[in-house]
Amino acid sequence: MTSKFSAIALLAAITTAATAQTTAPKPATATAAKPATTTPHRTATASTASTTSPTTPPNIPKVVGIPKTLYAIKYVDSVIGTGPLAETSLIGTSMADSKIKWYTVKYTGWLTNGTKFDSSYDHPGAEPITFPQGAHRVIPGWDTGFQGMHIGGKRRLFIPYQLAYGEAAKGDRIPAKSDLIFDIELVSISDTPPAPKTPPTPPTDPGAAPTKPADAPKPATVPPPADPTKPETTPHPQNL
Repeated sequence: MTSKFSAIALLAAITTAATAQTTAPKPATATAAKPATTTPHRTATASTASTTSPTTPPNIPKVVGIPKTLYAIKYVDSVIGTGPLAETSLIGTSMADSKIKWYTVKYTGWLTNGTKFDSSYDHPGAEPITFPQGAHRVIPGWDTGFQGMHIGGKRRLFIPYQLAYGEAAKGDRIPAKSDLIFDIELVSISDTPPAPKTPPTPPTDPGAAPTKPADAPKPATVPPPADPTKPETTPHPQNL
């Protein structure tokens, strides 16, 4: 009888232990964190955009290649003018049938080594200059360098020598093939050229002797008659 109870107790203990093992919580296992993945955002850069070939009409033969810039003006607007937008000239076959815009400009010009070669501020009275825009009276860089400006604006121009004085030197201040830098200010624009300036009257010399006034004309005198005792007779018209 005693052995029977012992067997029953042993069976119950084994069953309890097995149940405890199946219901025990499993220890948490650490999982490796996956690295965050990012998708690069590609944007078109200036170099990519520049390789895009321009479209041509179908009647023009196609060529293979990348368009390149030979030379161009670069600029920086330091002051945006508050006046009207700069209008350009309408050039005809002659000055007579052209609508010229006259630009009045203040400027200073340098070589790329920093040497100043000209400035309107160094002229007598610091007077600006006036020129007909687009009429080839100035270097090509000036004929096109004011586009987009407003009156009162200031701009720095970087002009390659091909749009300046070319391969020739300009006097003894600008060597051949010189790239130029200009600070310009658009003062005004007119449809008519400036009026010629009246030369100033020379100052009087205080040490000079005063000029003598011109003599007043004397009254005409009638000559006396040949014979004072006889009255003078007026000739008849028929005797003339």
